[in-house]
Amino acid sequence: MKFQRIVLGLAAALAAGPTSASAAPAPLDTARIETSTGAHGQLDPASGVFKVALPRSDLAVRVPGAKLTPALGLTSWAAFQPIEGGALVMGDLVLTEAQVEPVLDAALGAGLAVTALHEHFLSESPPLRFMHVEGMGDPAVLAAGVGKVFATLRRTAGAQPEAPREEIDPGRTTLDPKKIDAVLGRSGALQDGVYKIVIGRETRMHGVPVGGAMGVNTWAAFAGSDEHAVVDGDFAMLESELQGVLKALRAAGIQVVAIHQHMTGEEPRILFLHYWGIGPTRDLARGLRAALDRTAAAAH
Repeated sequence: MKFQRIVLGLAAALAAGPTSASAAPAPLDTARIETSTGAHGQLDPASGVFKVALPRSDLAVRVPGAKLTPALGLTSWAAFQPIEGGALVMGDLVLTEAQVEPVLDAALGAGLAVTALHEHFLSESPPLRFMHVEGMGDPAVLAAGVGKVFATLRRTAGAQPEAPREEIDPGRTTLDPKKIDAVLGRSGALQDGVYKIVIGRETRMHGVPVGGAMGVNTWAAFAGSDEHAVVDGDFAMLESELQGVLKALRAAGIQVVAIHQHMTGEEPRILFLHYWGIGPTRDLARGLRAALDRTAAAAH
């Protein structure tokens, strides 16, 4: 909501038009951005964009047949562009799997929008994720937000993947689907020890309506017991719903695995978020319900 309020406020200011003789955006305070982010930057004189970078020189990453270095795409960065009344920031963060949760939480907590989470390589070791962020507003506030994200990235640089827990075997599922239905307000189907609920969304591609049968759906699959279960699935969302879903899932301790697109040219645009979590069935269902309530699908 914080990010949305900033965007709406700037949109209103832009719609009102310039209030002074000069509508040119004020230049960025690059020294302050460097201090706030703790990272060195470089100014592009033509565009006025100031880009700070945090090379992941702490990582020893290899893909089959090659060694990767920061210059080969292992550098976290944030670019600040001056606009009338403030600045726009966009960034790309290079993370190990163990860093995804703390850095995601730091970005959301700092008022930044998280817009994508995915891979840039195949078969790399250690496995990496790339998180894209953005924000709009006061340059000092944005720089402080990026600084919190970079600080979290540095602090968790040596974090190790979570140790394996007790294995949940769908073949021994005993959970009560009615308890899930009571929370989500929907029913699904139990097959091979997995209880799955599917909620269709709708969009149009090339002028043709497409929906749940074509894969445009939010779904959740549960296995295990009422006390100890696993859930995984997708959220199909409008762009305006993404930040609310992210915050609700993370508040419930549910891990976000990927944020990306499955289609091109659809209208309205649909984003897909992949997630998973482990815990008591009712707690997982409540977390999903909170996220679902942040989408228009909750009304169906």
